[in-house]
Amino acid sequence: MKDGLLTDRQKEVLRYRKSGMTQQQVADIIHTSKANVCTIEKSAMENIQHAKDTLYFFHTLDARHLCTLEAGSDLFDSEALIFKEAGKIGIIVATDWMNLINRLRAEVPNRIHGRLIRQDIEVFLRNDGNLVFG
Repeated sequence: MKDGLLTDRQKEVLRYRKSGMTQQQVADIIHTSKANVCTIEKSAMENIQHAKDTLYFFHTLDARHLCTLEAGSDLFDSEALIFKEAGKIGIIVATDWMNLINRLRAEVPNRIHGRLIRQDIEVFLRNDGNLVFG
């Protein structure tokens, strides 16, 4: 049965995999092949990515592109750039420096390593001062 974007079987496989089980262990438990577990997991992850992409689109509908945090730059320099660009358009960012850094690390962790921005991060600013990262 499908409540949201994931079937019950996809949820079950993801729970087992998240707990640290191998695909073969999951296959043994749910009485299927390892290849089928791989397919189920891959489909679930694609559905999750589609959901993330949809939410990103939704959250940037009423936002304007503020700036790009460029690959190779220092994460700690992003605060000055973001606040400066927001000031140019007259919108106060609804966060402080520490929360900004923590949000970046939480929302786009694969694009940051330590203080290094590994991949470009697009920053959008909504009229209410909230930031969206993509």
